[in-house]
Amino acid sequence: MIQRILTAICCLSLTVISCKHEPLIPKQPNGSGYPDEVAKIFVNKCATAGCHNAASYEGAGGLRMDTWEQLFNGGNNGSAIVPYSIEFSPLLYYINTDFNLGIVAQPTMPKDNPPLSKEEYITIRDWVAKGAPDKSGNIPFASDPATRQKIYITMQACDQVAVIDAQKKVVMRYIPVGTSAIAEVPHYLRSTTDGKYAFVSFVAGTTLQKIETSTDKVVEDIQLPTNPSGSWNVFALSPDASKVLVSDWRASGRLVYIDLLTMKMKVYPGFTYPHGIASNPSFDTFYVTSQYGNAMYKLSLDGFVNKQISLDGKTPVVTPDTSSSMLNPHEILMAPDYSKYFITCERSNEVRVLNRSRDSVIKVIPVGAKPQEFAISRKKPYLFVTCMDDQPTKLGDVTFVGSVYVIDYNTLSVVNVIRGNFSSPHGITVDDVNNTVCFASRNVNPTGPKPHHTSSCTGANGSYHVYDMTTFQPADKRRFEVLPDPYSADARFK
Repeated sequence: MIQRILTAICCLSLTVISCKHEPLIPKQPNGSGYPDEVAKIFVNKCATAGCHNAASYEGAGGLRMDTWEQLFNGGNNGSAIVPYSIEFSPLLYYINTDFNLGIVAQPTMPKDNPPLSKEEYITIRDWVAKGAPDKSGNIPFASDPATRQKIYITMQACDQVAVIDAQKKVVMRYIPVGTSAIAEVPHYLRSTTDGKYAFVSFVAGTTLQKIETSTDKVVEDIQLPTNPSGSWNVFALSPDASKVLVSDWRASGRLVYIDLLTMKMKVYPGFTYPHGIASNPSFDTFYVTSQYGNAMYKLSLDGFVNKQISLDGKTPVVTPDTSSSMLNPHEILMAPDYSKYFITCERSNEVRVLNRSRDSVIKVIPVGAKPQEFAISRKKPYLFVTCMDDQPTKLGDVTFVGSVYVIDYNTLSVVNVIRGNFSSPHGITVDDVNNTVCFASRNVNPTGPKPHHTSSCTGANGSYHVYDMTTFQPADKRRFEVLPDPYSADARFK
């Protein structure tokens, strides 16, 4: 079981070594946008010549601190301050010198100058806890709550959901999820078609949680069966978000169907490691992968269909043997027109395409090692596939692992393979609003890239990456660092 720990170990500093301060000369903070008490600290002690000001911030970790607005563009590693989150705002680690007040990271900032006093640190910490408002009381990223485009990513090691502002591409909030102090491991996240809500399932929890996306707060706990407890992995929402089907990923697994309007529940037992779920347009016939073997399930709510479908033409096999050397189907996704569906086979390193009217394989597409999750565009004919263990990429002295395959879902051909400075990519989502694709790097391999900083969670921090869907090049060259084990991703508006 993942447990939370506090640590004061930091891998690298918030700024690069080239950040050098000239003697501090008090300045008037007029025009910075910060509240006066914060401006006196940031403008006079951080946004100084040679460091976090407009002239030299690129050599100081890419972080500008001379104005309130610039601070929330983040630095080379993403967000430095996350409003309301003193636990997960990296800047606080570097200006703190008292372990009793929180995480302490080295080197202490401001570099080559006296550290902030305890009172100054508390001023900044309390300001972050209040949402880091500007001098007029405006909270970062709080405008346009009904229409702001966001990306949501579950943090499995922290029981948090990261909320990314799609325009600035930085983490704008962290949402605590789960219902107990024991780690529940938020696993899968999907937003509703209208963008008003997002739902989260938990591997070690007992609920499906509902998040209101305008406020980024949990607004409902939907109780799942507890006798026995389940490993709640993947779920599918009906188009109107009135119904949900959830998979219990165990050798003696179940599918649980819930009417979210009446809260009536029906349990379908007898499934072996059920995982990915897709449905027909009317949400009454379901296609469910069985994680180990060569087959998937097809069932209807009325009971007229309940069968296993072979994915390789051989006798269908679903097995509790987690060392299976068969296809091992993982995820499943319908094409936008529902004419076909796609399945990642993580053992055979393929995407298998089936015709929905006949449930027969029409194409086998080889991809990288251990294909996992899908994301699909409605504006371009692209299906994206994360391949978590694909061949290493050497960049300087660091080795990165994994790739993202791009498949044209009309021609069923691979049109691009994205490789870069990521490690073990898993969750992925398309943002058609901004013509980008965003995917999360779990960074769970001990030999993976060292993170820039630490957190209060067990494990090495992960990251996410944003790529342009026209060029298949980074839309932003930063490797955005987040908490350990970022897992599932989804855009608010499709």
